[in-house]
Amino acid sequence: MTTDLISRARAGDGDAFRALTEPHRRELQVHCYRMLGSLQDAEDALQDTLLSAWQGLAGFAERSSLRTWLYRIATNRCLNTLRSAGRRPAKEWNIPGVEPPEPTRLGEVAWLEPFPDALLDGAIDVPLGPEARYEQTESISLAFVTALQLLPPRQLAVLVLRDVLGFHANEVAEMLDSTVESVTSALKRARGGLRRQRPATDREPPPASGSTDEDAIVAKFVSAYASADLDALVALLTDDVFMSMPPMPLEYEGRDVVARFCASVFGSGARFDFLPARANGQPALGAYLRAPTGVRHGTGLFVLTLTGDRICAMARFDGGVLPWFGLPRSLPGR
Repeated sequence: MTTDLISRARAGDGDAFRALTEPHRRELQVHCYRMLGSLQDAEDALQDTLLSAWQGLAGFAERSSLRTWLYRIATNRCLNTLRSAGRRPAKEWNIPGVEPPEPTRLGEVAWLEPFPDALLDGAIDVPLGPEARYEQTESISLAFVTALQLLPPRQLAVLVLRDVLGFHANEVAEMLDSTVESVTSALKRARGGLRRQRPATDREPPPASGSTDEDAIVAKFVSAYASADLDALVALLTDDVFMSMPPMPLEYEGRDVVARFCASVFGSGARFDFLPARANGQPALGAYLRAPTGVRHGTGLFVLTLTGDRICAMARFDGGVLPWFGLPRSLPGR
C-alpha cells in the first residue's frame, strides 16, 4: 500500500502524498517544537518540511522508512532556523502600574512558547526506538524544552533524535550527513550540557494529570491569585520556586523574590479571573484582568509545574497565545 501511495505521489497525486504524510504530521510538529521552543516556528518548519518532501519525493530512495526520511528533512529545517540570525528578540516590561522587583537573572530563552496539549494527541504515543531515554511526557515539559534551547543546535538535534526518539546512531549520522563518531561525541556533550541545565533533584513527582490532587492544587492557586491572597499563594510554593515570563526575560528564583513579584501585582490593584487549559502536559490557566467596565480582558497564560502538593515553577506567557488553547481573548462582565 505504501509503495503504491509513493508511486502515485511521485506522479503528482496530492491526496496520495497527504495519505503518506498525515500519520506523521503531529509527531513532526512536536519534534520541531522541541528543537525550536516556539509553536509558531515549529509550524513554519513543519510546512517547510512537507513542501520539501513533496518537491523531493522523487529522490526518496526508500533505503530508510518514510518516517525517518521526514525526520531528516524536519531536523535540518529546524537547524537552519536555529542558525539564522532572525530569532525574535526579548520583550521589554510593559505591564502598566506594576513595578517588578529586581530579577534573579535575565533568561536566555525569551522566545519560548507553550504547546497546547490538544496538539499532543497522537504525537507522543508513537513507537520509540530502543535507545530512547526519556518519557515522552517529560520530553515535552517546559523545563525540558527550555533546557534544550540552551544547547548548541547540532547537539540539540542529536540529543532529541537519539535520547528522545531513540533513533540509532547510524540513522542520526545519515540524517545529519555526519559520522557515527561525530554523533556519539555530540551526544556526550549534549548530555553533559543538559545535566548542567537540569541538575538531578529529589523532588516528589507531580500528581497524575487530571487527578483530583492536581485539580486541588490548581484550585488553590486560582483562589489565592484571584483574591490577591499573598499568604495563601506563597503557602503553595516550594522554597526554590522558579518564575519566568517569556517573551520578557525576567526570571525569579526562590519563594521570597517570587512573593515580592506577586505582591507588586496585587498591590497595583489588578484582579484576575481564570479559565483552565493544559500546556506541555501541565496544568495551565488563562488569566483575565477585571476592567472597571466589568469586561475581563485576557492578559496571559500561566503554566504551572507541580511537585507533590506544591508549585515549583510558574511560567507566564502573553495573552496572544490564548486562542491556541481555545480560550477567548476576553470575557463578558458578570
